[in-house]
Amino acid sequence: MSLAKNIRYLRRKQGWSQDILAEKLGYKSYTTIQKWESGVSEPPLKSLHALGKVFQVDIDELANTDLEAKASMNPILEEPKFQPFNPTHKIPILGRISAGLPLYADEHIDGFTYTELNGGAEYFALRVSGDSMNAARIHEGDLLIVRRQDIVENGQIAVVMVNGDEATVKRFYQNGNTVTLVPQSTNPVHQIQVYNTAETEVRVVGVVVKNEITF
Repeated sequence: MSLAKNIRYLRRKQGWSQDILAEKLGYKSYTTIQKWESGVSEPPLKSLHALGKVFQVDIDELANTDLEAKASMNPILEEPKFQPFNPTHKIPILGRISAGLPLYADEHIDGFTYTELNGGAEYFALRVSGDSMNAARIHEGDLLIVRRQDIVENGQIAVVMVNGDEATVKRFYQNGNTVTLVPQSTNPVHQIQVYNTAETEVRVVGVVVKNEITF
């Protein structure tokens, strides 16, 4: 378990969230980092070398040495780590997303917030309305940070627009022309939605990367 413990220790030492480390390594979701730190899976060799470069540590030490214990035994010998300057980014808060208007039209914007996420991607915040995802710890009034993109992986929580209606937040799955949007709710009124993209326009607006209130 030294590797899992070391990744968690070095990430926290840098003051990075799992989202930030995932971005630095080129992963789309923090869940990969979460699995490494819990010991559920281990990084492949390519990612192990990337971790060594990001943390500026030998990969043999990263994999086999308890770095936190080593640091506590030799506090004077450890070189200080300086966190790179990552200014926060101002992003719009959207109360809704609807067809017929640009994404950042004044009619959509409820204000602005800041995020430390960067890496060249485009982000916006979305205020949650309703309880269709409350079992996934996404509640009414929560502020979701969304990375704008038109393709997401199966199982990711996405912001999706169907037939030009107001956008919805659901788990996204696609198999060929079949798109399935899955709510995660304690309210039985919310049902799984299945669409044939040959008959119904389904457009991904972005992927949810963070919940500022409950994640």
